[in-house]
Amino acid sequence: MSEISLCPLCKQENTYFDGTVNICPDCGNEWNEKLAGENEVIIVRDSNGTELSDGDSVTVIKDLKVKGSSMVIKRGTKVKSIRLTENHEEVDCRIEGSSIVLKTCFLKK
Repeated sequence: MSEISLCPLCKQENTYFDGTVNICPDCGNEWNEKLAGENEVIIVRDSNGTELSDGDSVTVIKDLKVKGSSMVIKRGTKVKSIRLTENHEEVDCRIEGSSIVLKTCFLKK
């Protein structure tokens, strides 16, 4: 019987091996134990589970009030040329001339 490994992102033990990679159903992280280390690639996913990459265009799925501003990002707003951050739950983008960080749970590709 193999040892249960913890998810490197959310530290949950509810993980399983699908034959090629380990998968965490709690946060959606996928990793390979043999390749884990410095070359680890973080997969960023939108609210539907679609993989995101730099330069993608996404749509906001909920009205979002911007902290520290009276600005509201309306549902359906198209955001072009997103940039991935070190945090797999956030992306950096420009909306109406302002640089804003959005949570991926409010975006869809």
